[in-house]
Amino acid sequence: MTLNFHKALNAWGTPEFATALKQEIAQADPALLPLQQGLSIGSHATDGPVGAMILKVDEDEGMIRAKAGIFYTSIIAGCSCADDPTPISENNEYCEMQFDIDRITGETVVTVLVD
Repeated sequence: MTLNFHKALNAWGTPEFATALKQEIAQADPALLPLQQGLSIGSHATDGPVGAMILKVDEDEGMIRAKAGIFYTSIIAGCSCADDPTPISENNEYCEMQFDIDRITGETVVTVLVD
């Protein structure tokens, strides 16, 4: 299964583009976003809500290239033993991703950006 951001593609060139892209990111199946690769605190990304902040948008060679800050949660997974002292609590995570949206099909490739 691949990401396909038709609403964002249809809104390209309008003031609604950023809103449409943020909505599509938030509604995407978390399994299709590379959240695990962007972890900085936890050891496992949760299936909780994903938020986005659009940082930069360009058009290049038939692609819309959008850089976004992604907000989500993670947990530090313990061994699940009866005497495991690790509390299971959610951590707030942030990473930056690039979304390359094909200008014809809307098919979207997502890459985690590492500093």
